[in-house]
Amino acid sequence: MARPHRTGGHRTASAVLALALGLGAGVAAQPAVAAPAPAGASASAAAAASAFGGFRLADITARDGVVLKADVFTPPAGTPGADAQGRYPVVVQPASWGQNDLEYVAQGHRFATAGYVVVTYTVRGFWGSGGEVDVAGPKDVADISTVIDWALAHTPADPDRVGMIGLSLGGGLTLLGAAFDPRIKAVASLSGWADLTDALYSGQTRHTSAATRLATIEGLTGRKSPEFATALDDLFADHDLPEVVKWANLRSPATYLDRINANGAAVYLANGWSDSFFNPGQMTDFYQRLTVPKRLELRPGDHASQEFTGLLGFSNATWDNARGWLDRYLKGSPGADDRPPGVDLEVRPGGAHEAYPDWRSVNSRTERLSFGDTATVRGDQPSGASGGVVLLSGLVDQWLHQPPTVLVPLLDRGAAAVRQSEPYRQGLSVRGAARVRTTVTSSAPQGTAVAYLYDVDALGVGRLIAHAPQSWSGRPAGQPFPLDVTLFPTAYDLPAGHRLALVLGTHDDLYGGETPKGSTVTFGPAEVSLPVR
Repeated sequence: MARPHRTGGHRTASAVLALALGLGAGVAAQPAVAAPAPAGASASAAAAASAFGGFRLADITARDGVVLKADVFTPPAGTPGADAQGRYPVVVQPASWGQNDLEYVAQGHRFATAGYVVVTYTVRGFWGSGGEVDVAGPKDVADISTVIDWALAHTPADPDRVGMIGLSLGGGLTLLGAAFDPRIKAVASLSGWADLTDALYSGQTRHTSAATRLATIEGLTGRKSPEFATALDDLFADHDLPEVVKWANLRSPATYLDRINANGAAVYLANGWSDSFFNPGQMTDFYQRLTVPKRLELRPGDHASQEFTGLLGFSNATWDNARGWLDRYLKGSPGADDRPPGVDLEVRPGGAHEAYPDWRSVNSRTERLSFGDTATVRGDQPSGASGGVVLLSGLVDQWLHQPPTVLVPLLDRGAAAVRQSEPYRQGLSVRGAARVRTTVTSSAPQGTAVAYLYDVDALGVGRLIAHAPQSWSGRPAGQPFPLDVTLFPTAYDLPAGHRLALVLGTHDDLYGGETPKGSTVTFGPAEVSLPVR
């Protein structure tokens, strides 16, 4: 297939549209700064770029000859923050999955008017950038240093004040940049990943629904490398998973945690409680192992939903806090965010904010909830319980405070074990990752259990608090064995008078389950460990 090529005219038209979007979203125009127009750009495009303030397009050639399409923002004349040589801190922004360099136009403008040089670029393999999609592999990592080199050579960027900020794929790349380029002093990863293996294969279970969405987006805007195509095919086919894990580990910042800690870059992390691509559990684990200055913020929402309005130029808490973090560690001033490093949680469903010095302080004790029942269910049959819909359920939870909801009395007891607690008279504040321990007896040697924890009101309406899958293989048929499931972490206030319901099933459309149809699975007595404050 021929590679799509973004012509000068197409790129100019895209620039004008992006600039109009940013201006129309309420971004205030700043004093014009003359910038050279890109080759082939029309006079109208150059005028629009100049009006937007220090904006120009650029081509950056990678070490292997691949050309990366980029946007450059420079501070308006007289903007405070320059050193004695007129240099400003520089922020590199890799575009997110399936997006191009114009994604960050509004934020690039905001950063520039706040005294930053900004270079945003389309990651190789997507849109007009050359090469093939590397999924944060070695070529993508090398491109980070290439872009920094280019910025130091072609803009008034200060080599001692280099930072990165990125969304989604860009968020994963910012953390890898902190590992592999010691010039980087601070990073902000928004809806990114720390452990790609855990994101795609947590609980030894394939996250096929999320992977399908990612593959679809890439198919529309990018060009797969043979290595990526093989990894995807194997993930969907449940084939050669050790090689898929090896491929994902290579692209996981958690693999290089010692490098990140040694380099010392300050790390800001922001993710959604219901991120259907990169679950919050892999991010909290990573956060705890960091020894650099660090901050973690978790809010209701799905993948990149918390950051979306910031891309349109509106004031946005996540983007504002990320810039405050960079202000602190690149400028030496607290900026808009004077809070110390630590953990900030937005509690579901009420929206209260809680601050903690570290993740261990999020909960103060553990409550245990025991169920003595045994239930045998049909394998790989939907029960009505669900972790939700990729890119939708978390968004609904964020905006309407409504997580995936079921009528607990109507759940199919032939497809899931359903156990309920007594009402909690005083309510309960769940903080962290609940754990479920049960015994399983399966008629097949392999299978998948999906555990759900629901908040159930007096009418039997159950609102999902947390869930997670856990698979097994190589177990003798008919012999019981213990099974532990660690649910994805959350911060959730159970109202007074409500019950908790534990649902154990073997099918969820989010996952590529291993339980054969026609098999049976018996769930024995269960205990739930609840981290609470």
